Amino acid sequence: MKPCDVTVIVPTRNEEGNIRGLLGSLPDDCHLVVVDAGEDRTADIVLETRPERTLVVRRRSTIPEARQIGTELAKTEWLLFTDADVMFPPDYFQNLPRYAGYDCVYGAKLSRDRFRRYYRWIARGQRLCQAFGIPAVTGSNLVVRREVVLSAGGFDPELVCNEDSELGWRIRRAGYRIAFAEDLPVFATDHRRLERGALRKTAHSVFRCLLLYFDLIPARWRRRDWGYWSRSGQGGNSPPLSD
Repeated sequence: MKPCDVTVIVPTRNEEGNIRGLLGSLPDDCHLVVVDAGEDRTADIVLETRPERTLVVRRRSTIPEARQIGTELAKTEWLLFTDADVMFPPDYFQNLPRYAGYDCVYGAKLSRDRFRRYYRWIARGQRLCQAFGIPAVTGSNLVVRREVVLSAGGFDPELVCNEDSELGWRIRRAGYRIAFAEDLPVFATDHRRLERGALRKTAHSVFRCLLLYFDLIPARWRRRDWGYWSRSGQGGNSPPLSD
């Protein structure tokens, strides 16, 4: 699995303050699809900074819709889903070939500055879930064969969040091989969700994931985020395109 065999897929919305860090951490020979739903210069920065092997689609879409658009446009065997507010360490793409025998691989999202302990605890939770056969997939750091995403039905457009975990469970139930790779971390560069409350963020994700995993979530809740994405924390059903 070489970088040229991978398409990095990034949903963005008003990420001009973050996107340069992500772009600078990508190898030149990987492919990149950015699906931009914003009003700032994010798309322009992408094209100015990385014109080669790059496709930018400007479309108003939710996160799962953007990830699915990227999936359908990609031409490579492997897809790497991530977000604008992360950076890849230098050895990330060097370590990828170790997992070529798997169909789906996901790693942790850590931090080099703030909230480092929190991110480490989340990574431990991912490791524990994987040990029990329940992949705790994150859309910030997910590598999967394109044919597997399509075979599993793709991302659920009815969801406004946790679409990454839900896809991971469908891939696992379909019998594909999934690994949690501790040597494939990415590093968060924007902690806006945690700044609004780590406990609130964790409780929101855990509760929704439990409902989704056991197929208990009412249909009317699938497109509601209970105010999680709103800056004010009040209402809101239109998530910004970053996790």
